[in-house]
Amino acid sequence: MSSLNRGVEKIEVTLKWDPSPLGASPHDLDLVAATYTSDAPSAAPAYLVHFDSRSPDGTITLDRQSRTGQGFGSDEEMTLELVRLAPSYTRVVVGVAIQQRDGRRTFGDIANASARVLEGYTELAAHDFAGVSGSTAATFAEFTRDSSGAWRFHATVRGFDTDLQSFGALMGGA
Repeated sequence: MSSLNRGVEKIEVTLKWDPSPLGASPHDLDLVAATYTSDAPSAAPAYLVHFDSRSPDGTITLDRQSRTGQGFGSDEEMTLELVRLAPSYTRVVVGVAIQQRDGRRTFGDIANASARVLEGYTELAAHDFAGVSGSTAATFAEFTRDSSGAWRFHATVRGFDTDLQSFGALMGGA
């Protein structure tokens, strides 16, 4: 982690899961980041980043995306350059949603789903979603800007039973 005075600055979030069994429809999980302004820190997000997208100012980018969980290493990766976010943004919440195209799937249905939050080579948190196994979406990282302008990390896992479209509106709720 950065020095105590500076807080966290540049974060990498990774997500991985095992592919679905042969013959079954693929599992598709998506990283989602929601940004909030100081005047509405728990209301609707100012913007969302997901699906091969990036924030309007380029500070949050989805660098790698998988629709199947196949391959080596991380299946999805997101970079958050918090130190570059405009001062009006004071909260960022990161989560994951399971696509529900082929029927309802929960974290309990997805083998070895896990997320990591890193700053450089330092792992700030790792989650396997076992505590929210009945959920279809979950938040697992929250970053808040303090009065000095430094960003602070909070590891919080909250499960939701919702689809990706509704998840964006719910993930920042207090």
